Amino acid sequence: MTYLEVSDLTIAFGRRPPAVKGVSFTLGERDRLGIIGQSGSGKSVTILAILGLLPESARVTGSIRLEGRELVGLSEGAYRELRGNEISMIFQEPMTALDPTMRVGRQLGEVVALHQADRRGSIRGDVLEWLGRVGITEPPRIADSYPHELSGGQRQRALIAMALANRPGLVLCDEPTTALDVLVQKQILRLLAEELADRAAIFVSHDLAVVKQVCRRVAVMLDGRIVEEGTIAEIISDPRHPYTRGLIASARIDRVPPGEPLPSVEDFYLPGEGDQP
Repeated sequence: MTYLEVSDLTIAFGRRPPAVKGVSFTLGERDRLGIIGQSGSGKSVTILAILGLLPESARVTGSIRLEGRELVGLSEGAYRELRGNEISMIFQEPMTALDPTMRVGRQLGEVVALHQADRRGSIRGDVLEWLGRVGITEPPRIADSYPHELSGGQRQRALIAMALANRPGLVLCDEPTTALDVLVQKQILRLLAEELADRAAIFVSHDLAVVKQVCRRVAVMLDGRIVEEGTIAEIISDPRHPYTRGLIASARIDRVPPGEPLPSVEDFYLPGEGDQP
């Protein structure tokens, strides 16, 4: 069953060429799609459009349907009902996503209270439960701390807890591990793979190796378009587009003999060569 359907999505700002050009894809109820590509390829703009977080200057055409409901043109009031409840987002940098003037527990508690006004039981209890669920070892201390008092990994875990607390059906992840060191990144990716297993998710990254740990399918974006899409196995074993081949080769540094230069995307694809394989 199709849960999210994006059809011919085009997004432009001012007089500049469109940042997203005719993007289409679908997502099942428990499907996880990775969107990879270099900076400026349109990945983040695409998922911000799904969440209704583009600036007023953005011109959006095409269709975004969530369980058959059209989101393009939806009012801000209607979007507020969706955000955090049916759709949530895990941002790249928790320090900009979290309010620096509020304790982490209060921020998480407000998310729960906002969408569960008729709930029974202790919100504090839910806050501590979710902080523990995302792997935080001292939930009470973390709940009573400000974001700047936490490590990068702790902040990202708190942000994941906020995104999942109301059990949304769709979670959008905008490069949530980019700012983390390798060890913490591995832990967070394992956590995301577990927590996103029973819901739909889109994971945006420039790194195919990262996406591979969370997603089943991948779409490759270049210059605002999806140039290739398939399962992770298909894309890795038989990449059709030169840009995709460059992304894969540049990630396989373990196969480069000592003293040899590392491959780059430009060795396989140069801008202006067109979007066809």
